[in-house]
Formats: sequence, structure tokens, C-alpha cells
Amino acid sequence: MENRQPGNNGSSKFKLWFKRVGIGGLIFFTLKGIVWLFVFYFGAEMFQECASK
Repeated sequence: MENRQPGNNGSSKFKLWFKRVGIGGLIFFTLKGIVWLFVFYFGAEMFQECASK
């Protein structure tokens, strides 16, 4: 039987995920998110330039 506290379930899931992924995974997904923001931003700018011609 597992001894879990019912009110602490969300926090324990985050801690378990962070232990599995680690700091390298956190850095990877952060950088991946930033890259996608640049892709969407510059993609929208390119689309606006093409549409205005």
C-alpha cells in the first residue's frame, strides 16, 4: 500500500516528472518553446510582406 496524502497529489506529480526529465529536459523544452515563438513571429512578418506586394 502506498502512503499518499490526498492534498499533495499535484505537487508530487510535478516532482516525479522533474526527477525523470531533469534539468537538461527543462532547458531543452524551454529553448524549443522560444524557437517556436521566433518561427511564428518571423513567419507572420514574412506573410505580411508577401501579402502587401
